[in-house]
Amino acid sequence: MDIKKSAIILNGFVHDFAAGIWLAAIVAIAVLHNAHLKNPEVVMVINNLEHLFFWGSVGAMVTILATGAGRTFTYVENWYGPDAERVRRKMLIIKHLVLFAFFAAGYYYVFGMVFH
Repeated sequence: MDIKKSAIILNGFVHDFAAGIWLAAIVAIAVLHNAHLKNPEVVMVINNLEHLFFWGSVGAMVTILATGAGRTFTYVENWYGPDAERVRRKMLIIKHLVLFAFFAAGYYYVFGMVFH
């Protein structure tokens, strides 16, 4: 296998891994915030952790966008055949619209928790 194909595969792995990190960070912020509401004596420690996870999630999102752009330029035409590719492209557009909505909703949900 040549280096270009290896880089394309690595880009896809990094994209998926960053998406998992983003989701885990958002969930961690919500869990930490709930813990700090129940235990006010640990607020300072947990606030620092919330900030750490928030900025880590921003880094993950930047990575997702950059590697997603990389996927756009390495897209393989008609991998599944012309008919299946038309359906696949429509589904990819819908998937990304839903995911952008999840990004927005996730940040809307945790922003007030982190920066209160």
